Amino acid sequence: MDPVLVRKAESGDLAPLTDLYNHYVRTSPATFDLEPVSLDTRRTWMSHYADTGPHRLLVAIDGGEIAGYATSGKLREKPGYLTSVETTVYVHPDRHGRGIGTHLYAALFAALAGEDVHRAYAAIVIPNAASVALHERFGFAPLGMYREVGRKFGRYWDVQWFERPLP
Repeated sequence: MDPVLVRKAESGDLAPLTDLYNHYVRTSPATFDLEPVSLDTRRTWMSHYADTGPHRLLVAIDGGEIAGYATSGKLREKPGYLTSVETTVYVHPDRHGRGIGTHLYAALFAALAGEDVHRAYAAIVIPNAASVALHERFGFAPLGMYREVGRKFGRYWDVQWFERPLP
């Protein structure tokens, strides 16, 4: 079996990244989008990431296919937040439990090591034991809980926030 390759996202990744995200839109509270997003919407989303700097979009390739992606993006719009990022990981449902998230976060945090970033934050819809475990493995600590902050699938969901200092 070929090892997992993590690389910067490319324009040709747009369709599979959109399909992966839309899977979670349709099946999971991991995102509070309620309707699948279009390629144009995701093209705009993708344009917010760069090859350098603190805002990155990385993809994991496993068996020649996109197995997941990780991002580090703006936490908030105001300039005082520029040294903070929000991180996200999505793994293809057929690739859970294979270390894809670990590969993605290892590469993402290696890329961020030389950037002017002070803290990383992550928001996890609870319950999600696998995501909590991944984040804790990478040094994230629980920060606080937004109770019943999102509504999807006819119920309210809590979101646990985590933070991690960055060198």
